[in-house]
Amino acid sequence: MGNTKSGIVSKEILEDLKLNTKFTETEITQWYENFKKQCPTGRISKEEFELIYGKFFPESDAQTYAQHVFRSFDTNDDGTLDFKEYIIALHMTSTGKTTRKLEWAFSLFDVDKNGYITKSEVKEICAAIFKLIPKDELSALPSDENTAEKRANKLWTFFDKGDTDRIAEGEFIQGVMENEDALRLIQYTPLK
Repeated sequence: MGNTKSGIVSKEILEDLKLNTKFTETEITQWYENFKKQCPTGRISKEEFELIYGKFFPESDAQTYAQHVFRSFDTNDDGTLDFKEYIIALHMTSTGKTTRKLEWAFSLFDVDKNGYITKSEVKEICAAIFKLIPKDELSALPSDENTAEKRANKLWTFFDKGDTDRIAEGEFIQGVMENEDALRLIQYTPLK
């Protein structure tokens, strides 16, 4: 982590983030100063993350999805995000390369972190994604994806798997990259 007394991000973390994100040194430094103001301990709890994430979806129930996003970025499983995990989360969810985003999406869907995705995990994440969709947008969804279960079933069929099969990361990434509908189904993009 950065030097917590001076409020300056460490050179090691700064260099690492410059290499692994699209952010400049100035941007990273500004993010760090803001992060330290919001999180004086240098860590953000799951509850704090849920509150912040919820502000991006004021007309929806973002809590469940935020919990899954948090889990996927809490790489050391300590129940908090440090500055580096937080910046990587921002980068991956906003501007990361498609393959890196899909690697992250796989980790989001891999709820039990065993390296595979099952149909029940797809249903769990689709249910969380569905809660992000404002009620006034639900009627605009196609009839074969207007419920969380239908959306999960439609996504699962793209992988040509049985109900008890599982999907490895490479299979997931390839399947989503080869199918625009699958890519659309693993996320929610607001209409507004």
